[in-house]
Amino acid sequence: TLSASDLRDPEISSLIASKMREFHKLHMPGTKKAHIWQRMRKWVGEAKSLCSPKETKNFGLDNLDEEISILEKELSEGYQEIGFCHNDLQYGNIMMDEETRSITLIDYEYASYNPIAYDLANHFCEMAADYHSDTPHVLDYSKYPELEERQRFIRAYLGSEGKKPSNAKVNQLVIAVEKYTLANHLFWGLWGLISSYVNTIDFDYKEYARQRFQQYRLTKPTLLDSPSIVSQNETVNGSLPLASCV
Repeated sequence: TLSASDLRDPEISSLIASKMREFHKLHMPGTKKAHIWQRMRKWVGEAKSLCSPKETKNFGLDNLDEEISILEKELSEGYQEIGFCHNDLQYGNIMMDEETRSITLIDYEYASYNPIAYDLANHFCEMAADYHSDTPHVLDYSKYPELEERQRFIRAYLGSEGKKPSNAKVNQLVIAVEKYTLANHLFWGLWGLISSYVNTIDFDYKEYARQRFQQYRLTKPTLLDSPSIVSQNETVNGSLPLASCV
């Protein structure tokens, strides 16, 4: 599989973009609609049943149903393309043949139909992670791709079928992807909380969850209230006191 640094390689990144487009075009069984919202609502209930009252308060779980409803309404306005999404495209789930340079996506545990912007957002968010470091649970949002890198990836994604996309179309999807990072932070924040109770792997799931919820709260005001193209790495770790984020 790839390493964390491989995701930043322009050539490899372009190959991943093309493979994602191909994956999103797959015709699979199931209803062709967004599945993230239903899954997150289910996970809110599971997290509440597992967490203590103090943790429920600290992680803001009582407000999450409302947060999810607001996000769903905001992010579902207008046309959005639904495709069959991997939903967990971190570097460890991508393999590349060194000779043929062909990309293979593995581990379909979370795969389902979703807005393609969500899957792209997930891939960008994963660039803040290095699961093979001494602190695999720690996320570094200064490594979130800059605007130029995101535009290059989206251009390769949209242009993988042979037709060069317009700058307007590229930027439209870049903006949609940025907004869907909010849903991605909540999704994996909830996953981290639940996993801290049900998984025995040596990984600080609760700290991981705290960071995802923190990034959600740090970036939400800018991403939902402004149509401009902003970046996660403009609001990097430590920009707010931790107490204000949990």
